[in-house]
Amino acid sequence: MKNRTPIILLTFGLLLIIISGLFYVGQLQDKDNEGTTPVTEVKDIPQVSVEDLKEHYDVVVVGTDPEGVAAAVSAARNGLKTLLVDGKNREVLGGLFTVGWLNSLDMNRAPDEVDYYNKGIFKEWFDQIEGDSFDIMTATNAFHKLVESEENIDVRLGMVSIEPVITNGEGTANVTGAKLTAADGTVVEVTAEAVIDATQDADFAAAAGAKFTFGREDIGDTKSLMAVTPVYQLVNVTPDVWKAISDRLNKDDDDGTGANEESAWGFKEMWEYPSTNPERIRTRGLNVGRQNNDTALINAVQIFGVDPFDQASIAKAYEIARKEIPLMIDYLKSLYPELEPVELGEIAPELYIRETRHIIGEYRLSMTDLLEQQSHPDDIAFGSYPVDIQSTSPADRGAVLMDPKFYGVPFRTLVPQEIDGLLVVGRSASFDTLPHGSARVVPLGMATAQAAGAAVKLAIEEGVKLRELSASDALIVTLKERLTEQGMVLTPPELEPYPFISHPAYEGLKLAVSMGISQGAYKNDFKLDEESNPKRLVQNLTSAARVYPNVFANPATPAIKDLSEADSTSIPLTLDQAAYTLVLAVEGEAVPAKALDVLMNGLVKAETLNTIKDRNKLTNGDVYMLLKDVVDSLSAK
Repeated sequence: MKNRTPIILLTFGLLLIIISGLFYVGQLQDKDNEGTTPVTEVKDIPQVSVEDLKEHYDVVVVGTDPEGVAAAVSAARNGLKTLLVDGKNREVLGGLFTVGWLNSLDMNRAPDEVDYYNKGIFKEWFDQIEGDSFDIMTATNAFHKLVESEENIDVRLGMVSIEPVITNGEGTANVTGAKLTAADGTVVEVTAEAVIDATQDADFAAAAGAKFTFGREDIGDTKSLMAVTPVYQLVNVTPDVWKAISDRLNKDDDDGTGANEESAWGFKEMWEYPSTNPERIRTRGLNVGRQNNDTALINAVQIFGVDPFDQASIAKAYEIARKEIPLMIDYLKSLYPELEPVELGEIAPELYIRETRHIIGEYRLSMTDLLEQQSHPDDIAFGSYPVDIQSTSPADRGAVLMDPKFYGVPFRTLVPQEIDGLLVVGRSASFDTLPHGSARVVPLGMATAQAAGAAVKLAIEEGVKLRELSASDALIVTLKERLTEQGMVLTPPELEPYPFISHPAYEGLKLAVSMGISQGAYKNDFKLDEESNPKRLVQNLTSAARVYPNVFANPATPAIKDLSEADSTSIPLTLDQAAYTLVLAVEGEAVPAKALDVLMNGLVKAETLNTIKDRNKLTNGDVYMLLKDVVDSLSAK
């Protein structure tokens, strides 16, 4: 009889490996959430952090949000020794999804509305979760599985500080590593060929001196940010409750309402919830993501006036949320009897913050890219999510500027100007604030992250800096070939131009959309042929003056000549009235009797005036063209 001891030992060893690989998300809550129902049972949290760091890595990835995981996995698979490090108080990977609890995906759908763009590492992760909404435990396991499968990745969590190490060159800063400070005060400095900033807010890049705009600064609004959201949990969402939710929402003929096995969207009456603190908090309709333990996570609350970089401001936001959310749930249950069994569970440990910094890179994604379905030679990801601008104040309900079918995201959007050795991925990459409303979604961010990991490998091989790589047509071709081999799909679809492209006022529309003046919503109908009115022109000018203050010297009180408030919205806008209002906004002083002569004397092109079909009834398109001409003639002076 053969000795079976080695086989038994081997079997036992394999069982230990399997058991040790099975883990669950712990109770994701801070001390202020004590006493509420946890998202999951308390289980052993995997110890993913390594104690001893190497002195040198090929690449350091900062941030453990989904984009950070994708960047690290991509770099490791390309043969790079990778450090994935995080500076937030997290115990698991996945950030916004697993600690911020945003568990419903904003997908980049292809034109067939079924398939989705980019694939790659995002697809590997997506194939392991439940669907367009996912269970937090499932998602966390999937992120950890991706990382733990790569021998080239070291993970270090819990840093209290991650600072760039920089060597200054001639007019260029070169990032050569990172200085890491642990909670116990231990400082470790690691060198690297490159750093990928996958933090939500481009924290590392900003510390390295990368230029950026903040919030809506690039459209002249230096005070506003989109509202932040504390995702909250509902318990007792049993199969019977979910069926009742689905039955109600799927009976509604409204396209903006519905439900499937994982997700529900609707409950629009919640917009009317009477907040006890209306200047700071309110709710909109609910986005509901189902969990596997008879709970659901709700993305609906909007809190205003939060400084994302001030811990006291964040703490205040939680205080406001904890007071108001129970009242919101009471109101919800009063409207929808089928929700009577549900109760409030926890509030997510991290806030869902939609925007802060927007890096200024070698290319800046613009609204024109989306309007024209632009592809670029260096596209490393495709986008298509609606341009969803969430509320910035209690008086604002947000807007969908358009619903693009496709646009390309160039590699250059990841490359900060004047800094080498650094790439920025995710929502703080080089996107204007308005297209950021679409490009900020995580599936697109994971695609840019995968490209970043592969790009560092190529740059090291070729002995070039990342900014040099971004400018090399040949190397970009090689990068895209490698990404395709590694599972990404980078062949753009063949699409017809949108009808508005051929409209005579399209050049004016481009300017209007880039300033947020014109909104096409989900049907991309910018109403170019709809009649304007005097008050709308004033509103257009107010927005334009924020972006072009050097053009419009008198934006505060642009006059509506000889009209009452009621008439200013009910009667058509004439060319004479438009001329008067425009010239006053430009000159900032008394307007000549013949304002039209002033307008025609160099401010507006003759061909623009010739395209106006009815000078007594100007359309939105006519107004956009007049604004464009005025801006073109004066902005360079």
